[in-house]
Amino acid sequence: MRVVGGEFRGRRLKTCEGPGYRPATHKVREAVFSMLQARGVSWHQARVVDMFAGSGSLGVECLSRGAEFALFVEKSKKAAALIRGNLKDLGVPSDHWSVLPKDLFAVLGKKPDRPFDMAFIDPPYGKDLLVPALEAALENEWFAPDAFILAEVEAAVRPPEQGPLAQLELITDREYGQTRILLWRR
Repeated sequence: MRVVGGEFRGRRLKTCEGPGYRPATHKVREAVFSMLQARGVSWHQARVVDMFAGSGSLGVECLSRGAEFALFVEKSKKAAALIRGNLKDLGVPSDHWSVLPKDLFAVLGKKPDRPFDMAFIDPPYGKDLLVPALEAALENEWFAPDAFILAEVEAAVRPPEQGPLAQLELITDREYGQTRILLWRR
């Protein structure tokens, strides 16, 4: 897999293989970053969280475009180690990122030091973890005012709209084969 844009464009990222791993394809990452750019996302000084990070490709794409900081939350120690290795290989200064090899819900159970301007949520397919992750993040103030929240889920998932999620405005709902991209603005 290669970085799609920015400073590290074309650089290769190592990824995990096995059940449950499905890194965002080149086509999907291009579409995601194109739609974010079209909505005026400024990466300069942006704080990004990559939840269920897997390969960390979405957070790496943000850093490549100039994000100030990216937090990668990935329960698999093997995948977390690959993310760390990729960031070191790319030469990203260590004060611009952090990788937490922990369960996302344990992390979301506490308020962050500062809220995030951009969040990527890419839960394992078939586990119904999108709504609980969004609710925990909202409850503990993980999203800055006007933050963008992007979810990559299976195409059959419909966008949730009730309860605490009413604070989010759904601005994009697109399908790419078996993948649905949902983009909210807080």
